[in-house]
Amino acid sequence: MKTKFLFLAVLISIYSIGQTKSDEWNLTATSRQNYFGVAMANGQLGIVTNDEPLKTKEIILNGVYQPSSENGISKIVRGIEFLNLHLSINNEQIKSDNIDNWSQVVSMKEGMSTVSFSFKDYASIDYTILANRAIPYSAMAIVEITPKKDIEISANNYMVVPEELKETKSQYRVLKDNQFLMPVFGTSAKTLNDKITVSASTTFLFDGENEVLKQTGNEVGFSKKLTKGKKYRFAIAGGICTSKDFNDPLNESERQPIFALQEGIDKLLIRHKQAWSELWKTGDIQIEGDLDAQQRVRFALYNLYSFIRPETRQSIAPMGLSAQGYNGHIFWDSELWMYPSLLALQPEMAKSCLDYRSDRLEKAKQKAAIYGYKGAMFPWESDDTGEEATPTWALTGIFEQHITADVAIAFWNYYALTQDKSWLRSEYKVLKETADFWVSRVVKNNDGTYSILNVVGADEYAQHVDDNAFTNASAIEALKNTIKAATILNEPIDPKWVDVSNNIVIHKENGITQNYKGYKGQMIKQGDVNLLAYPLHIITDKTQIEKDLAYYSEKIDKKDGPAMAHGILSVLYARLGDKEKAYDHFVKAYLPNSRPPFGVFSESANSNNPYFATGAGAMLQAIIYGFGGVEQTDNGLKYNKGILPKQWKSLKIIGLGTDNKTIEVK
Repeated sequence: MKTKFLFLAVLISIYSIGQTKSDEWNLTATSRQNYFGVAMANGQLGIVTNDEPLKTKEIILNGVYQPSSENGISKIVRGIEFLNLHLSINNEQIKSDNIDNWSQVVSMKEGMSTVSFSFKDYASIDYTILANRAIPYSAMAIVEITPKKDIEISANNYMVVPEELKETKSQYRVLKDNQFLMPVFGTSAKTLNDKITVSASTTFLFDGENEVLKQTGNEVGFSKKLTKGKKYRFAIAGGICTSKDFNDPLNESERQPIFALQEGIDKLLIRHKQAWSELWKTGDIQIEGDLDAQQRVRFALYNLYSFIRPETRQSIAPMGLSAQGYNGHIFWDSELWMYPSLLALQPEMAKSCLDYRSDRLEKAKQKAAIYGYKGAMFPWESDDTGEEATPTWALTGIFEQHITADVAIAFWNYYALTQDKSWLRSEYKVLKETADFWVSRVVKNNDGTYSILNVVGADEYAQHVDDNAFTNASAIEALKNTIKAATILNEPIDPKWVDVSNNIVIHKENGITQNYKGYKGQMIKQGDVNLLAYPLHIITDKTQIEKDLAYYSEKIDKKDGPAMAHGILSVLYARLGDKEKAYDHFVKAYLPNSRPPFGVFSESANSNNPYFATGAGAMLQAIIYGFGGVEQTDNGLKYNKGILPKQWKSLKIIGLGTDNKTIEVK
């Protein structure tokens, strides 16, 4: 026991390096070593912070893909970085290696990042960036300079076009409408396949009198003399648009800075902050007595909220809008790991994930037909087309078929939460087509049971296995949910749905649910079998849940297993009333995967690919559906008695369900 807590203490101390003065809403860094940035995102675009002054790392564009130059597989597109600034004081340019007193604060409450530093004995500078939550294609960088003596500054906006874009064209022009002069700096480029045009445009905003802007090469800016002690503020404001969303992305991108000019810095800030305030009012988690847990949980919420917008018909990739990891494709990570937390706290965000799948149902039907099946077979990796986007060398693309059941279960759970029969009727086709797939996919055994042969399960270490427990169980649940939906809607029920759902086999040996037929205790990537108790409802016997937990928690890859495995174990132990083990797995779900200086998630303890939104979703499930006692049922959320780890004084979950219920565990 002492060894375990010593291990956790070491992890916390490692995570805390370079982080001081943080609180429940603000993460503060004072070290640039081993720096992993945070995405300032608004669901449409993600701007990743950089440890270099006045510069962003990259911009990720939601739902925009192009073929990868390496293998032709689609890859989410990096946008033009349009908030970068070259700043000189007294003709000396600020660079990464000539600044002092660097620090950065990430405000989760307001969705902003502020880097502060001093430059010689000239001035102190604050550089704040945000992706405007209220204006989806818009972003802004605010610069505040406090002179320590009389100085002259030169500030120039420049744009960085990533290598994956080509045919770059830049222009600067001053538009005029009556007495209004509107200087606009813009850059356009195309994706390598000429499919998408990406356009970014900016202008400068000033608190007082507008400065005269000049173009120098590929930069636009101004010069000004500042007085000692008198703070000076200006902003770079603009936006980025693509031909995926607009017929004329160049002109639409120019309208973003023109709009910003008429609004001004403070109005844009107010709208952005109000939008974030509304999100936190309708979905927040408060932990008293454990600042580290509070920060990690709220940071997970911040990232999930940042990576999606309601009513956009977009979903969330494993890395959200923080990186191009996994090519920005949509996996089961969305439906099984991130969606349940969004469903509980932000149902309209969750619905967008379903809209994404519904829009691609015809492609899922096409995929089923390609392999000789009926109904709809959703791709393991999905992009904007809805076709299979998994690299051809990866067997998961063809054989990890539980994704089709995962999608269907998510659709049913949305109805179960909202009880919206009109919505269910409009989306029933998704349930029906996936049910038809499963009855065409199973093989009937001599004893009348059914098997699903030759699959890759959630435990991807086991390939070409028969009767994978999670695949079979998710198919059962998807079929039974379809039958429930058909009953509610008075739709015909295919007798095959009933027969197959009642007779798909799940193997056991020595009292343990088998990971797959013939499983002999090999190391597993994650707890396939444990998912049958939660989030599925296939194993409900407490004794069986305990046996499977004890067995498979020791089989999970301790070195490279993904973060979300421990989130599920935490939920199950909490539901069994074992608060110590629940807390232990909760901490393991995030702390070994945290990267400096802000604790962004990596997929495993030994990887460096943050931000892993999938793991964040699992950790949040541990809070909501474990410690919080919340349970998804066919009649909506059920609020059971939660349990409180001894390390916490209280747990409050705000904004649950369609009625924004608040629960508190003490």
